[in-house]
Formats: sequence, structure tokens, C-alpha cells
Amino acid sequence: MTNGKRYDGFRVLIVDDNEHNLFSLRTLLQKYMPGLEILEADSGARALEIAMHQEAIDLVILDVQMPEMDGFQVASLLKARKRTREIPIIFLTAAFKADEFQQRGFEIGAVDYLLKPIDDNLLVNKIGTYFRLIEKERSLNQELERKVRERTEELERSRRYQENIIDTMGEALLLLDPEGRIKFANPAASRMLGYAVEELAGMTIGDLFEEEDREQAGAFMGTWLEALIRTGVIRDIPARFVARDQRRVPVLFSRTAMKDGEGHITDIICIAKDMTGYVPVQDVETE
Repeated sequence: MTNGKRYDGFRVLIVDDNEHNLFSLRTLLQKYMPGLEILEADSGARALEIAMHQEAIDLVILDVQMPEMDGFQVASLLKARKRTREIPIIFLTAAFKADEFQQRGFEIGAVDYLLKPIDDNLLVNKIGTYFRLIEKERSLNQELERKVRERTEELERSRRYQENIIDTMGEALLLLDPEGRIKFANPAASRMLGYAVEELAGMTIGDLFEEEDREQAGAFMGTWLEALIRTGVIRDIPARFVARDQRRVPVLFSRTAMKDGEGHITDIICIAKDMTGYVPVQDVETE
């Protein structure tokens, strides 16, 4: 009956009010399932106490006929609690009570039903079957965890890479909400404008953008927003930022709209290239 396999890492709770039955079952499991951790309870109340305070019980072998609290009551309470509801339960009962009890046991949630006196081979084989299923599930969970961990690490590397690009890019980058409030600014924007990155967050683009009159200022988030809705991108618009020290910083300003599935703008990416000292090349007319 034994195949040399060890059952380290598995834990079973055996429940019976008869001390002799507990001894016999424990001896059987120790003989044929080496490494298995065996917890014992001599009453339903004790079984519930152990189940609530012990981690990772893999299987409960539960006698049906016990005084004060029978096996059905114990199983019902185990299935009613989130911590213990997924633990498989094998009921044990005397053969002459099988027909009377079997259907009720399955209705409560038992995975199997065995008769006393116990058939050693049958019991060990059934327990081994459940442990193999548990082992397979554990293996699948470990593989899933490994894939999730690898994917998380990959995303983290990608995030750090993208952050490094944003932090080291020469152009100022501002991320706006649709109302023009700054949600994020990169270090280049901080250097260009003289504000700390944290200070820029929460300001509006109108606080930084120089306009000649109110109408033009209003058009910045009005007309331009409408244009963004239509086209998604506005490129290389000459403009001027007002830095913290009131310097006027000439820039070439581009905007890109990020939209949701319904076409509504969720964010606006603004990139400004500092044009200070830039002298455009004049066309030379030839005769």
C-alpha cells in the first residue's frame, strides 16, 4: 500500500470521540503516509477550535456519531466559516448507519463517505487521491504566482525605464486634466519654469502661459481643447511661458489628447521645447 512517497507539508485533522478509534487512525496514517502532520480532536467542539486556530488544514476525517455535537453539526459549522469552508471532509460512520447518513453527509458538503470498520487500503488510497489533487492545485498556484511575479517585475522595469526617459528628456513635459490643471511635470519643466515639480502639480496651464489678452487666454483651453477633440494632436505652436522669476520663455508647444473608449479626453500631454536663443535660418533669395 505504501509507495515510498512522503507527505511532508500536508496536514490532516482526525475527529472521533472514541480514543481507541483515534489511536487506530493515527497509527494507520503514520505507517502509510510518512511525514503527514496529524491533528486530533476528541469532540466536535475541539475540532472547531483546532480548525479555527491552525493554519492550512488540508483534510478533515470526521466521525459522524459523536455526543453533544455530531459530525454533521461540525461539518455545517466548518462550511459556514470562510476560513474553513474549503477544507475537504471525509465522513466515517458505522456500516449499519450508511444509508441513513450518507445522503445527508453529501448535502452538507462532504467529499467522501467511508464505513467503519475502516478498510485500511481504501482509506489511505482516498486520502492519497485528495492530497494529489491538493498538490496539483498548489503546483498550479505556484506557477501562477511565478508568472504574476515575473510580470510584475517586468512592468516595474518598464515603469522605471519610462520614468528615466521622462526624467532625462530635454523638453518640458506637463500632464494636464481636461480643465487644464497640471497633474504631473518632469524635471525639465521644473528647470525651465523655476518651480519645484511638486509646486507645478495643481497649478493650471494658464498660470504659466503668457497671452496677450483675455480672449486669447480663454482660447488656450477653449478653442485649443475643441481642436484637440477633433484632431487629437496640436503640434509646434509658438508660445511663451512665464517663469517663476517672470522671465518669458519662448517655446514650441505641442499637445496630445488621451481619450477613453467613448472618445472623451481624460488627459492632455503637453511638451514644450525651449526656443531661447534659437535663430531661425532665413531663406536666401538667389538671383
